[in-house]
Amino acid sequence: MGKYASDPAWSDITPLPTDEGGTHPLAQIAYSADYAETMSYLRALMAANEFSPRALDLTEDLIDMNPAHYTVWLYRAQCLFALDSDLREELEWLSETALAHQKNYQIWHHRNLVVDRLGSCEGETGFVERMFERDAKNYHVWCYRQWLVRRFGLWEEGELEFTERMLGEDVRNNSAWNHRWFVVNGREGKGRGVEDPEIRAREVRFAEEAIGKVAQNQSPWNYLRGIMRRSGRPLAELRGIAEQYASLERPDAVRSSFALDLLADILAEEEDGKEKAGRALDLLASRYDPIRKNYWAYRKHQLGMGELKSAVPVVA
Repeated sequence: MGKYASDPAWSDITPLPTDEGGTHPLAQIAYSADYAETMSYLRALMAANEFSPRALDLTEDLIDMNPAHYTVWLYRAQCLFALDSDLREELEWLSETALAHQKNYQIWHHRNLVVDRLGSCEGETGFVERMFERDAKNYHVWCYRQWLVRRFGLWEEGELEFTERMLGEDVRNNSAWNHRWFVVNGREGKGRGVEDPEIRAREVRFAEEAIGKVAQNQSPWNYLRGIMRRSGRPLAELRGIAEQYASLERPDAVRSSFALDLLADILAEEEDGKEKAGRALDLLASRYDPIRKNYWAYRKHQLGMGELKSAVPVVA
């Protein structure tokens, strides 16, 4: 007999086994005996719509066996709320579970439900940073962090400083760049994004400083482009930054292919700059980013500049 079948506390429950297609299923899943038994008791509880302390205990048992089973998590949440359980205690248990199963989406969805119901995010940003010590690019945790900011209005509660810390540890962390963009521009109707000249100037400086640390890092270059696009400003405003790392006058001294790409776009927007833009694309295709040669050829064709040319010294 299994754990539940031999327990008098469960004697009133008739387990409901999985129906996988009769006595000879085509592709039966190889559950362990313990897991199959525990799930059969959960099905019986769900059929009876029972929300009880023993149901909570059973869901915890199942989560230990299979933390990715979303139905179990949803039923656990229903039990918690029906029983008016101590949600702080649930968060403590959930934190240990999250640390043990870092890539599990269900854990973070459940945490979202619990914290939303609690109506307080006390301690949550600190726990998120603990998670990032384990994996600074965990997608589920970043999504949860953004939900916290939006749900509890944490826009001015140290989030920019948080992104600075994260990018100070790894300036190539695309997730941290994305979060900074969200914090700066995520408030709908507030008029506090990069449309504001002061905020725009601050964010351009921040990206420029990051480029100064690692010029061949695509994230801050994309961030600069996003600022111009969001604020409706011309790319030409970034020319001075681009030319610090890529100049057609010194084609052998290009320090960043992303700067050269940006310079090509800036030149293409100038009335007499298409020929120079074509030269920049030639350099990218032949010397600084040849793995994407076909892409640069396409870009040059869009300019009406003909075929790519081998890189040669260029005089602007």
